[in-house]
Amino acid sequence: MKPILPQQNTASARFYPWLIAVLAMLVLLVTNGLATTGITAFDESLLKEFGWSRGQLKLRDLITLMTAGLLAPFAGAILDRFGVRRLLLCGSLLFAALYYAYGSITSLAQMYLIHAGFGLVLVCAGINVSVVMVSQWFVRLRGRAIGIALVGSSLGGVVFPPLMLDLVTEGGWRFGFRTMAWAAVILFVILFVLARRPEDKGMTALGAGSAASAASASGPASGQDVRYRDAIRTRSFWALTFVAISTYYAILAMASHLFLHMRDLGFDPKTAGSALGLLFGLGLISKFLFGFLADLLPPKLVFVANVAVMLVGLVFLSTFDRQLVWVGIVITGFGWGGLYTMIQLQAVNNFGVTDAGKILGTITALDAMGGGLGIWLTGVMFDHFGNYHAAFYLLTGLLAAALLASTQVRREIGVVRASRTAAAQAA
Repeated sequence: MKPILPQQNTASARFYPWLIAVLAMLVLLVTNGLATTGITAFDESLLKEFGWSRGQLKLRDLITLMTAGLLAPFAGAILDRFGVRRLLLCGSLLFAALYYAYGSITSLAQMYLIHAGFGLVLVCAGINVSVVMVSQWFVRLRGRAIGIALVGSSLGGVVFPPLMLDLVTEGGWRFGFRTMAWAAVILFVILFVLARRPEDKGMTALGAGSAASAASASGPASGQDVRYRDAIRTRSFWALTFVAISTYYAILAMASHLFLHMRDLGFDPKTAGSALGLLFGLGLISKFLFGFLADLLPPKLVFVANVAVMLVGLVFLSTFDRQLVWVGIVITGFGWGGLYTMIQLQAVNNFGVTDAGKILGTITALDAMGGGLGIWLTGVMFDHFGNYHAAFYLLTGLLAAALLASTQVRREIGVVRASRTAAAQAA
């Protein structure tokens, strides 16, 4: 066996966990950035070439997220048993093949099949796997590290839309898909070289063994961690899940339709693309900022505040005013970015890491379905009403309900065990 090196005594042991956080960011940059956000830059080209309705086009995203949702609990169990590296490597190779194949589609059925494959990719190389990978390397400063990792999904929305529009201009949308497939190949190489667990490197997680850290977060295998069967019986779990479903429905519906919505409001393609960049650029900043604040302030306070900020942003967006829409984009992006980090952090901090794969997998299963429904139903509602008014009013109502639910989330580590012990003694 390799000796366990004291974390504080080696420069590499202090540096490597942060390298893992950056690697997780790159994973989400490619998988989430290309599969769910950046791909919207191709929407106008696909609608023009094939003559599909928006509902038909956006059904692809429902298929992606429904597939991811249905598979997430099983992947969570596999993740807990076999670890993150194998899932990440398989997911990145599959994604490269699917993105390249996208450049050859000729029908809705082919597109839908590829998006079902994207769902499997998001399970193998998406949010849950990245969060668990980072959590294995951090006890202290975990909020900051998860914030860095989750920057990747927003960064994809900033980087890829303008790049994809340039590729479409240069060689068409088919050329764009085939070119971007190489990003996943590069990711595979990085993962193969770097991704490891602390014990595989002869290290310990950053902050492991620290009394202060133990008081603020669950360690790698805390005896106080809430097991999956107990977690799903708590109010906190279902309140957190409802917040995840509602906010994921809202942000994916908005982000997926934002480019087309801005075009409907009379903005040119470049400006419409910049709106996506602004939304995800603000999300990028706030993911790290609120992850940092969660290490300094009570995490629940930061969590509830993020839901409130996102709600205010959607109220502005629902005015459909050409000037106020920019205010809404800024506030919504800022609120969602931090909330995205806080949902993952709340799950890990409130229940621990022992069954984190199963717990996050179940939450993802449900919020992915919610997000997919948001994208598709918003398109269907546009086809029916001829505008996005009813759809955006629904998003605002969901966020108001999520704000109420967020107040019911609490730290369950130690509480569940104490309750069971008291019940046993009473019996």
